[in-house]
Amino acid sequence: MKRLPLLLGLSAALLLGGCAHSDLGPLPPKTADRVDLKRYQGTWYELARLPMFFQRDCAQSEAHYSLKPDGNVGVLNRCRTLEGEWQEARGTATPQFAGKTDKLWVEFDNWFSTLLPGVAKGDYWVLYVDDDYQTALVGNPNRRYLWLLSRKPTVSAYQRESLLAKARQQGYDTTRLIWRVSDRDVARQP
Repeated sequence: MKRLPLLLGLSAALLLGGCAHSDLGPLPPKTADRVDLKRYQGTWYELARLPMFFQRDCAQSEAHYSLKPDGNVGVLNRCRTLEGEWQEARGTATPQFAGKTDKLWVEFDNWFSTLLPGVAKGDYWVLYVDDDYQTALVGNPNRRYLWLLSRKPTVSAYQRESLLAKARQQGYDTTRLIWRVSDRDVARQP
């Protein structure tokens, strides 16, 4: 009789532990922990990205970040199509948590954000940035978005493989990456 409460307690603990584990799904990716936004500002070139609707026509993309006096980050994303036309989107990145600079919300200035302010925010998680702030990985918690970034439009094979390995370690599917198109493959605009 003394064993029955112990067995019931153990069974309940195992059952609840199993339920909690199965409902949580995969853990979110780890972030860079601390990002010096002053050093992060400037131009970043997209080396590769996971497919996404809003960049469907982009052959070359770049992001320009500028630190604002309020601590937020001004965002200017530029996309060059295969026809050589440039498209732009402006927005603001704000820390998701006070004092943390590796997880940001990005909200773009568009009709949707004007109509429903605060609803159209996207996760911008800095997963990795090298010590010199020359290469970075950015993604989101559900691993649907990923960008490999560099201060230059191209990187060495070693840097490329290093970024890919870091992305795979974080659980991202790098086989689906769309790579930056070379300048010679983009039509020149007069």
